[in-house]
Amino acid sequence: MPTIDITLNLSPDACLAHYEGRVGVVHTRSLDGRSVAFPAEALRRVVARDGVHGVFRLTFSAQGRFLGIKRL
Repeated sequence: MPTIDITLNLSPDACLAHYEGRVGVVHTRSLDGRSVAFPAEALRRVVARDGVHGVFRLTFSAQGRFLGIKRL
C-alpha cells in the first residue's frame, strides 16, 4: 500500500470545521512536496484538545483511495 507522510498543524477551531462537516477535504503537502488531499473525517482519529499537530502517515490503496492515518 502506498503511504505519504505529512505534517499537520490545525487549531481546535479548524478541527471543529472539519468535524462538523463544513470542510469535507483536507488539502496539504507531503514532506517530499507533493500535493495531498484526504477526507476530513479522518481527523477524528487523531484530533486532541489542542487540535491536530505532528507528523502523520497516510495510507492509500493501489487505486489511490484513502485508507487510514496514523501519528508517527
